[in-house]
Amino acid sequence: MDFRFFDPGAKTDVTQRQLPHWEQADAYYFITWRTADSIPTEVFEKWHTERFEWLRDHGIDPALEDWQREVEMLPEHDHREFYRLFTAKWHGMLDECHGECVLRQPELSGIVVENLRHLDGEMYALEAFVVMPNHVHVLAGIRGRGEMQSLCRNWKRYTAGRINTLLEKGGQFWQWESFDHVVRSPASLEKFRQYILQNPVKARLKEGEYRAWAKPK
Repeated sequence: MDFRFFDPGAKTDVTQRQLPHWEQADAYYFITWRTADSIPTEVFEKWHTERFEWLRDHGIDPALEDWQREVEMLPEHDHREFYRLFTAKWHGMLDECHGECVLRQPELSGIVVENLRHLDGEMYALEAFVVMPNHVHVLAGIRGRGEMQSLCRNWKRYTAGRINTLLEKGGQFWQWESFDHVVRSPASLEKFRQYILQNPVKARLKEGEYRAWAKPK
């Protein structure tokens, strides 16, 4: 399967709730989803409010679907500041391991791994993934346009049902929204690959508390 990197001139499907979602045909994506208790509600709401105010202060309307494109056009200093204050901070909050962190249990993390591998090579091609105690990172090429969010919903729906059954619990297991990013270049693909492999080290996890994999080069 052949996949492409982000093309500013290509048709882009943009949707937004609290997080923006960009999709292009046959693209590479870095995707993160998290358990419902992984970031305390008040912490996430503060982060969201601060991001809203920062965008307004820099002349960007957060209500626009393509506000992320406006961020990309900012001067390098401002672009890096946005990444440090919001993107990197969001991932850092996940690595603090809030919540029950039930995915430390190999039996439960194995459900996620099995599901990710199920259609690998058919609907998508995995490049790397890691199952952390309260979140999952996936780097993959995904066929078609508009398929990424649907695929994420299917991954979360199936694994939530299996995990809740084993935990003898009901209700929401995963947070509804995922964080996703269209990969822009071969260098970015390698950057995300290394981020995934180093994430357990950064979070100071022990062997057996996570599951990580990357396609051999």
